[in-house]
Amino acid sequence: MKNLDLLPRWFIERAGSRLSVLYGPQRSPEVFGRLVPLLVEQGIASKHEEKPKWSERDAILICYGDSIRSPDETPLHTLHEFVRKNLSDVINCVHILPFFPYSSDDGFAVVDYQAVNSELGDWDDIENLSQDFGLMMDLVINHVSREHPWFVDYLRDELPGRDFFIELPPDTDVSMVVRPRNHPLLTPVHTRHGVKYLWATFSEDQIDLNFSNPDVLLAFVEILLMYVRMGARFIRLDAVAFLWKTVGTRCIHLRETHEVVKLLRDILEVTAPHVVLLTETNVPNGENLSYFGHSDEAHMVYQFTLPPLLLHAMHNGTSQYLTDWSADMPRPPKGCTYMNFVASHDGIGLRPTEGLLPPEDLKELVASMHRYGGFVTMRSNGDGTESPYEINISLFDALSGTRHGRDAWQVQRFVCCQTIMFALQGIPALYIHSLTATPNDRDLVDKTGRTRSINRHKWESETLNALLANGMTPNAQVFDELRRLLSIRRKQAAFHPDSRQETLRMGHGLFGVIRESVDGRHALYAISNVTDQVQSFSLTDHRKADRSRAWYELIRGAPIDISASCTLQPYQTVWISG
Repeated sequence: MKNLDLLPRWFIERAGSRLSVLYGPQRSPEVFGRLVPLLVEQGIASKHEEKPKWSERDAILICYGDSIRSPDETPLHTLHEFVRKNLSDVINCVHILPFFPYSSDDGFAVVDYQAVNSELGDWDDIENLSQDFGLMMDLVINHVSREHPWFVDYLRDELPGRDFFIELPPDTDVSMVVRPRNHPLLTPVHTRHGVKYLWATFSEDQIDLNFSNPDVLLAFVEILLMYVRMGARFIRLDAVAFLWKTVGTRCIHLRETHEVVKLLRDILEVTAPHVVLLTETNVPNGENLSYFGHSDEAHMVYQFTLPPLLLHAMHNGTSQYLTDWSADMPRPPKGCTYMNFVASHDGIGLRPTEGLLPPEDLKELVASMHRYGGFVTMRSNGDGTESPYEINISLFDALSGTRHGRDAWQVQRFVCCQTIMFALQGIPALYIHSLTATPNDRDLVDKTGRTRSINRHKWESETLNALLANGMTPNAQVFDELRRLLSIRRKQAAFHPDSRQETLRMGHGLFGVIRESVDGRHALYAISNVTDQVQSFSLTDHRKADRSRAWYELIRGAPIDISASCTLQPYQTVWISG
């Protein structure tokens, strides 16, 4: 086979094996033969090009291309200028949520994967951003918009899109399929051959793709490689858990889905080893961790369990369940890490709490979020019932009080929540509306009719800059303190994503971990008070608390005597380094 000698032997063997699982031993050689030219055109990386994928200096900002807007300039330019002027010393990567032409779902119903939405800017804006920051780009791989050319091909019975979708009889039994939504799975579509029923996991406008057709896979390999060329440092695989469908199964986390993710990682390793592959799988904890594979699948997975457990800890004033989960979390496999976050463009997923929170606690949490102005979306269960799937609320408003009601600790509680996230093993990711302490946007919900809009506010740059310049506003207080904490964090070797982590059991009012640098020379205790009451602790009995070393509390900036008892004010955090 032409150009085969350019590929490393390990890749030929692995890719051939994966394609055989996906398409069978008879078809896989032909598919592999079509894959090779795509990789050769991209360029095969040399072994000496390998560099560390991450460090303690990494922090990611999550935003939409138009999260900040200004008259007379493209939103992407406005965003670039805001991040460059205000965050370049603490943020080194920007996750711009889908910035492509779309028809619904704020970008996740993609019309054209290879174009920039003209309302946001153009590829020059993306390239300019990539000169100053690493970029995370979304590969919306499970579905496309009804307006995508592939779907137009399907309606016309023309190639290539004619065979890109999953058509089933309307009476097909799909009761076993795991659902993230409560609308019917099969959606009617009017074609030149009459009404057909197509698989649509998320909405009637987001039609699932048929990856059992290798043409679909190869089309996405081309798109993936284009994003690499356009400056992507991270590739986020959206909704990837639902990728492969086999009627009669749960159609989530199927072996074929994992093989596709592994193949995409193999492709990046051989063409762009600096690029990190991230899976977005908002599912129970064990299922989420399965996407690490055996250090051969995703480089990074979301910590989807962290947001609801942190919210519960702050809401109930107890770290019990957060501590239990953290203590049981495995160290990421070699070459892998976590992406830690507390809020994102989506709501706070509740499926990751399954088996971790008592049902009565979850019910009470949902009720409180309603009181604080939020919504809850439901999902369909196989038995015809519905369960809470996601809380839709601004995180700042979600933390405006506890289960006892609103109080005066909102800013401190909110900062504590983020500070805990900063200390955990992995790379921290901050949603722009967490950084700016944005409240619920109920007006946008009324305008769009979508509950997720509550947490997708569009700032006018003049308004935002005025709020951040006024030190009396909660926006400025949160923004300035989070910037300060990130500045401290990025200088600590103990916060390297690969550094070891041990969860401390210090009573239900405190949450703590100890991080130890990769070389073992530095240890750092990160301890937070998750209550509105003063809490005390002592480190004298901990094996790492060597009293012969000089210890320093980084957040206050002062030496500390670890042989003495330490007192924490409500929602205070200490980072004790030695």
